[in-house]
Amino acid sequence: MRFHFNSWWRLAVGVAVVGLVALVGYALVGNRQILGVFAARTPASDRAAQRHDEPGAEAVEAHGKGEHDHEAETPGAHGREEAGHDHARESLDEKTPDHGHVEAEAVQLSQAAQANVGLQLAKVELRPFERTISVPAMIVERPGRSSIQVAAPLTGVVTRIWPLQGETLSPGQPLFDLRLTHEEVVEAQAEFLRTAEELDVVQREIDRLGKVVADGVVSGKTLLERKYEQRRLQAAHRSQRQRLLLHGLSPQQVDGILARRTLLSQVTVAVPQQRGETRKDDSPCVLQVQELKVENGQHVKAGELLCVLADHRELYIQGKAFEQDALAIDKAVENDARLAAVLDADGQKRQIATNLRVLYVASKVEPESRAFLFYAQLPNKLVRDQETDGHRFSAWQFKPGQRLSLLVPVERWAERIVLPVSAVVQDGPEFYVFEKNGGHFDRRAVRVEYRNEYSAVIANDGALTPGKMVIVAGTYQVHLAMKNRAGGAPDPHAGHNH
Repeated sequence: MRFHFNSWWRLAVGVAVVGLVALVGYALVGNRQILGVFAARTPASDRAAQRHDEPGAEAVEAHGKGEHDHEAETPGAHGREEAGHDHARESLDEKTPDHGHVEAEAVQLSQAAQANVGLQLAKVELRPFERTISVPAMIVERPGRSSIQVAAPLTGVVTRIWPLQGETLSPGQPLFDLRLTHEEVVEAQAEFLRTAEELDVVQREIDRLGKVVADGVVSGKTLLERKYEQRRLQAAHRSQRQRLLLHGLSPQQVDGILARRTLLSQVTVAVPQQRGETRKDDSPCVLQVQELKVENGQHVKAGELLCVLADHRELYIQGKAFEQDALAIDKAVENDARLAAVLDADGQKRQIATNLRVLYVASKVEPESRAFLFYAQLPNKLVRDQETDGHRFSAWQFKPGQRLSLLVPVERWAERIVLPVSAVVQDGPEFYVFEKNGGHFDRRAVRVEYRNEYSAVIANDGALTPGKMVIVAGTYQVHLAMKNRAGGAPDPHAGHNH
């Protein structure tokens, strides 16, 4: 019985040992699976922190810095990311004709943002371009044409001034009323009127003698003497009329003296007629009172200046060219080339006048500046014409004294992409243009063949597609927005000293 008991005891111990070994093995296998699942769900940053506590963690981190953490990736994720990087690299390095969209090179703006930066668009088109040189210039009046001085025709006292300074007038409108005080003019009128009365008396006597001579009562010699006297008076009357005209009276005023048989005590000085000049556009003559020289009640002598009128329907542009530009100016004159004038007003829209012809080049060089002057014709136009309290006031587009730039053509290029210079933004050696693509704007790197202060000529190498719309105003602000986005959020402590 003792042997039988011992056998059972040994059997029980063996079974227990085998069960314990199996249990320990099962526990080890289960823990490895649990650790694997936990590692798959733990963030890479936490695992990196865990690896620092493990032997050799620093070496592993130094080797893999800046790379993807492969332990944290699920199967196939690394392959998809590599494919995405290859696609982006191809889009950046290879410019395909369809301009594939690259998210890093695009910006999307709300309607409010576009309005805030004053965004404007223009279509990309191929057209000829004239390379020009810019010459400083100034608008001036035409000598002997633009300024008209009105003088007093007779000695007298100013009794009324009709226009205001700056008022717009037409030929024939009244300017001044003068009360005549010059004795010579008064005496000339009196002689003219006396002779007219004597002519009337002689004419009646001739009519009477003509009847009695026919009846034989009076001889024909008496009638002949009266006719001789009539001719003498007519000659004197014509001479006196010319005298009054030379004194400054108009033919209408002299005829009025003869018709009313009264002396002229007051004359009205009117806007003179513009004679001797014809215009192609047949525009009416519009004159402005540039300066009033007299006051009410002032005594003026014959020939004294009363006012200055200005005719600004056409002006001159006075260009000042230097020695290096002289050749281009002479060539433009020989080829009858057309110039363009650009007037930049601060904070206002740029004004451009085109198709200007060089009128003449000065025959001498200015001794001080060593520059020579040349002149171009500048047609002008009214931009405002209104009436206030019975007085008419006008404003012209171009005014004497304004400074501008005169563009003289030098060379002509065919089939170029020409954009306003504001459409191109420079960042180091790169030039960019923003092209509209659906609801966003793609930044395109372009090659600028030529650029001046007004235009930029872009190479037609496929970077821009004709027919597309590009930003021509607000480009720099859009470029800054893209750079700020790429650089991340600004440092809140930037610019502060602690």
